[in-house]
Amino acid sequence: MHVIGVDTGGTFTDCLCHDGLGFRAHKLLSTPQDPSHAVIEGVHVLASDGVRHIRHGSTVATNALLERRGGPAALIVNAGFEDLLAIGRQARQRLYDLFYRHEPPCIAPAHCFGLPGRLDTQGRELQPLDEAALTRVAAAVQAAGVQAVAVCLLYSFVNPAHELRVAEVLVPLGLPVSLSHRILGEFREYERASATAVNAYVAPKMRRYLTNIEAGLASGDSLRVMQSNGGAITAATARQEPVRTILSGPAGGVVAAWKVGRAAGFDRLLTFDMGGTSTDVSLLHGGLSMTTQTHIAGLPVRIPMLDIHTVGAGGGSIARLDAGGALRVGPESAGADPGPVCYGKGEAMTVTDANCLLGRLLPDYFLGGRMRLDRDRIRPVCEALAAQAGISPLELAEGVLTVANAAMERALRVISVERGHDPQECTLFCFGGAGGLHAAFLAQTLGVPRVLVPQHPGLFSALGMLLADVLKDYSRTVMQPLTADTAAGLAEAFAPLEGRAREELQAEGVEESAMLLERTLDMRYVGQSFELDVVWPDATPDAEPGETSDADTLAAAFHARHAAAYGAAFADRPVEIVTLRLRARGLLPQPAMPPAPLVGETPPAAALLATRPAVFDGREYATAVWQREALQPGNRLPGPAIVVEYSATTVVPPQWQACVDGLGNLLLTLSAEDA
Repeated sequence: MHVIGVDTGGTFTDCLCHDGLGFRAHKLLSTPQDPSHAVIEGVHVLASDGVRHIRHGSTVATNALLERRGGPAALIVNAGFEDLLAIGRQARQRLYDLFYRHEPPCIAPAHCFGLPGRLDTQGRELQPLDEAALTRVAAAVQAAGVQAVAVCLLYSFVNPAHELRVAEVLVPLGLPVSLSHRILGEFREYERASATAVNAYVAPKMRRYLTNIEAGLASGDSLRVMQSNGGAITAATARQEPVRTILSGPAGGVVAAWKVGRAAGFDRLLTFDMGGTSTDVSLLHGGLSMTTQTHIAGLPVRIPMLDIHTVGAGGGSIARLDAGGALRVGPESAGADPGPVCYGKGEAMTVTDANCLLGRLLPDYFLGGRMRLDRDRIRPVCEALAAQAGISPLELAEGVLTVANAAMERALRVISVERGHDPQECTLFCFGGAGGLHAAFLAQTLGVPRVLVPQHPGLFSALGMLLADVLKDYSRTVMQPLTADTAAGLAEAFAPLEGRAREELQAEGVEESAMLLERTLDMRYVGQSFELDVVWPDATPDAEPGETSDADTLAAAFHARHAAAYGAAFADRPVEIVTLRLRARGLLPQPAMPPAPLVGETPPAAALLATRPAVFDGREYATAVWQREALQPGNRLPGPAIVVEYSATTVVPPQWQACVDGLGNLLLTLSAEDA
């Protein structure tokens, strides 16, 4: 049996296979015209026969939304709410930008249809659904030529009867239908409509993509898709709810970072995933960081996701001079085609080209020597840009890296310093094909004491696919004051969510014994507009099994959460429970990561490949080049050094050192005399 993790990126598609004995890896250029081609090719290269279980991180839904190439889709709402998506919230994202415009909705106003019928806040029917109008709306949807339909009716999260009836009437159209009470069963009409509309908008493209992949697989193969929350779901579920895969690829890397970092003894991590197009960062402080406040392409998507911050700085980010003559890097990327100049087709200077010109990325060791970089092509491009800037080519190359590093440093500060966390208490966990080239420089700027570079860093998000469990999130708005009676009734309120969770996990192939259900509650002080998530408190030591937590315990947990978030708590103010949340986890078999014994600080002679010149801070250094696969646990490498492997390159700058731990990770720290 082969378990294969596949992560599709902007430049490369990464494939990692575990056959029960060990890992085999394969990287190939992505195929932007149809990403499924690279996925199928990578799977066949790693395992041409036998049973194959593919776990895939996809960018299809993300790109469809970012590039506005999904749909077209229709939206059915209550009569009078046809402009819900267009009006949205009136908050300005850029307060002092006089030319600011809201992002247009992903469903055109002409495709938004109103339907008479109304429920009240308790889910009671105030006005019956107009069946004649429903028939007319269904006909209008068919005439519009859309490829999917979103349905968002008032208070359907309390009583879904009207939405279910609409779906029933739409069945003959043969279109995918997204119902808001299933996509996001919560209050706040606009956010619920937005998530449902996004789901419908990206559904047609995701369905075609998954169908193409499955057509290239054997009948005995299985396909799961990574979600934005760090868990996997079957391809069938991903077809129905593609909005849950918006941050599919980056989520895999964060999941793997948490599991590998914890195994290495670190539970406070700044994850740093630098690929060809962008850099994704996240803070892990005792667990995976989740959020429901994500905006994608200017649209709110309140689906529970890993809290990942992205900037447009990657190996393929293009360097240029702006109108004032200042050096800019990104967010435009050369991507996989034409790619950086050194790949042989590109014509614009990129971050990868700068690293290559400075001797930090070695042409003959790239992708294990399978893809040789053309350093000579970079020189005239760099010289031309340097002449415009009035500096030397080497100064320009280091300037490109400095500007790119500044953008990535800002991203790391957003998720740490700006949220009250000290980077000096964290470990910078670096992965992605380009991450090892920049990690030590970022750590030094931020004051982070160490950098952890795992095995297979350029394939690490694919590893996350292999380490992911089945994970499903459910929510239900209840809007109740916190009293002894409501607290005692919470277990009963969670019961419908838990029943649905067990049912759907069973449909995903999870045994009852492998199911874990985790409760949280969104709570706030009465009068507040926004909530904080509170983990369901453990029962008191003398409580009977299954006994619910009382109101005082819940209130104390909320006050502590509020104090941690805002520095203040108000024990005399009444508290209310807004939304119940349930995370259902189905445990899947995963590759083991046993540590190996340390063998000594001196690396084997065969691990030293060469000594090459590399430029740091305007000075050329004789730099040792090490083969990572030949290094052994306990080995120590003084900087400057370059560690090459199949999927990535790691730079150990002057005044730094690297050592290999028992799990095969590289741990970079400042040398003792420079610490």
